[in-house]
Amino acid sequence: MPRRIAFFDFDGTITTKDTLLEFVKYSKGAFPFYLGFLLTSPWMVAYKCKLISNQAAKEQFLRFFFRKTPLSEFEQLCKDFATEKIPQLIRPKALKEITQLQEKDAQVVIVSASPGNWIRPWSENIGLQLIATRLIIKDQRLTGKIEGRNCHGEEKVRRIKEAYTLADYDEVYAYGDTSGDKPMLRLGNFSFFKPFR
Repeated sequence: MPRRIAFFDFDGTITTKDTLLEFVKYSKGAFPFYLGFLLTSPWMVAYKCKLISNQAAKEQFLRFFFRKTPLSEFEQLCKDFATEKIPQLIRPKALKEITQLQEKDAQVVIVSASPGNWIRPWSENIGLQLIATRLIIKDQRLTGKIEGRNCHGEEKVRRIKEAYTLADYDEVYAYGDTSGDKPMLRLGNFSFFKPFR
């Protein structure tokens, strides 16, 4: 039997919405979310205008909402969000594709620019592996900073190659929905852009 591995972007590919934004809304409430979004919007505009990196914009956003949050409190929020909200955001066609790949004994890996903290409880529950953005913790509190590089664009490829020897697989599948996924899509023998819309 051929050895198979499949890499899935999470936000927008498996889910219908960006889970970072949904997690902030869930954990902080709608009004603080929209106020914070307004106050951090100059950083988002600077990113869209290519004046700062994706990582710099994301760190400003994370710092605003989560800097100094106790890790234990954050992790509990992540578990609750994974249980209560993520199932509502999953695209049925994406879940069907994942199930069919698992039935063919494929390793299925989520590769996400979102922090893995709220993806992991859901992904582990259905037997998926995870590569995701990691957050820096200091004195058991969030700093709002990202450890290493944001798992986006070419960093997805670097992290995949760090974790897996692709030459060991006969079939490599890749699924994504944005330009940030295109480097990862180029790794696949079988690549799919916005396949579940």
